[in-house]
Amino acid sequence: MEFEERLVALAAKVQNQRDAIQTEEATKNAFIMPFISTILGYDVFNPLEVVPEFTADVGIKRGEKIDYAIVRDGEVQILIECKASMGQLKIEHASQLFRYFAVTNARIAVLTNGQVYNFYTDLDAPNRMDEKPFLVLDLADIDETLIPELKKLTKDVFDLDSVISAAEELKYVGALKREIAAQFREPSDEWIKFFTSRVYDGAYTQKVRTQFTTLVGKAARQFLNERVNERLKSALGATALPVSSAVDAHGPSAVQSQPVADLDIEQNSDEIDTTLEELEGYQIVKAIACAEVKPQRVVHRDAKSYFAVLLDDNNRKPIARLWFNGKKQKYLGVFDAEKVETKIPIDSLDAIYEHAETIRASVRLHASNSVL
Repeated sequence: MEFEERLVALAAKVQNQRDAIQTEEATKNAFIMPFISTILGYDVFNPLEVVPEFTADVGIKRGEKIDYAIVRDGEVQILIECKASMGQLKIEHASQLFRYFAVTNARIAVLTNGQVYNFYTDLDAPNRMDEKPFLVLDLADIDETLIPELKKLTKDVFDLDSVISAAEELKYVGALKREIAAQFREPSDEWIKFFTSRVYDGAYTQKVRTQFTTLVGKAARQFLNERVNERLKSALGATALPVSSAVDAHGPSAVQSQPVADLDIEQNSDEIDTTLEELEGYQIVKAIACAEVKPQRVVHRDAKSYFAVLLDDNNRKPIARLWFNGKKQKYLGVFDAEKVETKIPIDSLDAIYEHAETIRASVRLHASNSVL
């Protein structure tokens, strides 16, 4: 497989197995060793490449161990400290990394819980690990712009100088992107006041603040919707329809089915025939969902009766169903928070755009449940 395919495969494994992994040791075996071997390309069973439980005495600290040290040409290049997959990563977890960074030749340190990988170097002071990572890789939401930099740390093309030279820009661009994303999700008082001052000439009173808190959030969502529609228009060569509330679009002809516990997908049927129209419908749903998550997280599974679109290839995370096998009427299946499916009659693929907000709401619900 190509590098990106291996990364997506590991991300799917983490999402599917994470709830079953309860300890740090299990996290290492299930997620982190595969990351070192299949993503970075180092032989985890060759002590000349990967040293588990690496020891380097530091001052009065004796016998402390770092989880993994990656070695090239006899020199330690990367240090990796692991935490249990169910725990959040905090800088307090990196105390051993700080100490070991100063007494080895390593220029890269990694703190990970198997899903999130925080990469550190020494931008602020030579031979002293920074407190903030220059690269954050989240397998639940892979930032494709980071993939070229991650490749530079692999065994085949290891290019430390290039990584270090790009680290400062990566550090601040990544931090800015995460902050912007956070502001779009939940605008801060400063963000609201900044934009209010650009469009409103009156005094910034509590009443105005309350009013513009709603307006700024609404404007941000509409802005993202418009950008998605522009991308859809470019990708599909057709005019993207305005995004409207899918709840309003559920007319009297919509059919609501009962909730399904695990939303099992029909499998292994010789009668399954994936059509071009189903794939085109999938691309529309995927493009809509990409306003919330990375494209590689949105996958499809065809069944005899319907065509399912899922988050993380998990049938417990349904985004939509395409009921296109009927001879006369086609339906779009959308889900509420209880996984109750509503089948909405549609006359064309363009009608899927009218239910974009409901599709995104399903994605947000499943994505939020995937994050600690």
